[in-house]
Amino acid sequence: MRRDLDLALVRAFLTVVESGGVTRAAAVLGMSQAAASQQIKRLEEALDCRLFERQGRGLVLAPAGERLLAQARRLVAMNDEVWSSMRTPQFEGEVRFGVPYDIIGSFVPPILRGFAKAQPRVRVSLVCEDSKIVREQLKSGGVDLALTTETECGRHGETLRTDRLVWVGTPGGDAHLKDPLPVSLGAPTCVFRPIAIEALGKTRRDWRAVCEVSRLEPVYAVLEAGLAVAPLLRSSVPERFEIFAGAAARAAKLPSLPEFRINLYAPPGLSPAARDLADHVRASFSGRPRGNQMPNN
Repeated sequence: MRRDLDLALVRAFLTVVESGGVTRAAAVLGMSQAAASQQIKRLEEALDCRLFERQGRGLVLAPAGERLLAQARRLVAMNDEVWSSMRTPQFEGEVRFGVPYDIIGSFVPPILRGFAKAQPRVRVSLVCEDSKIVREQLKSGGVDLALTTETECGRHGETLRTDRLVWVGTPGGDAHLKDPLPVSLGAPTCVFRPIAIEALGKTRRDWRAVCEVSRLEPVYAVLEAGLAVAPLLRSSVPERFEIFAGAAARAAKLPSLPEFRINLYAPPGLSPAARDLADHVRASFSGRPRGNQMPNN
């Protein structure tokens, strides 16, 4: 005879694992410790196995609990996906989303993928320009919301992440050792350009411009050819390139570069669809706890 699992019991099991113990899980679930323990006991009775074993003053997953963990995560995730898709209002229309070249490939694809799945009737028009231009289009109404890379955060903005600007080149190349230093600086509107020039000037490092466009395809081509170095955000650097830091940076007389902020601008008066896209952006940057955490009381 088929039997159905009580999803509340499965969720309690996951919460104990991910929060680090029954006491903390009870707080997350909004119930007493005794009630949380009772839910774990009911799940063990339903599955006819022990899910946790006591080790010292804490708990560890029993073999059966380890087997259940991945399946429980899939089950709860599927439940939450179905619930969200059925309960989330279905919007229509268009959202114009401004994003700078330097982070579009690193951060935007999963945001758009998740939003398209949640709101299939909303069309997202992507506007890719330097952060300075994106901010101007936000003010003029050319885009509805925007991501930017800036040293500060302006009005109606919120910082989602900070990241350091670093010097990047090709592994095994010698462009970083040349004098004058060949640099890919981006277009005049690129926010990294004046920062890099100022840093090079302070250290009296002679340099020459090799590539002065903001689109990343030609920048990457110049880097891969070993013709120049470029300032990029650390989190956006493809694995095929080398980040010059520490001794390598000092040997090449590459100046230290500052941290930048990845900001989201979602001004008042947005449409419901634009507000929902903004929520998807925030969720993507906030991330979620991962990995097998052993519970302890």
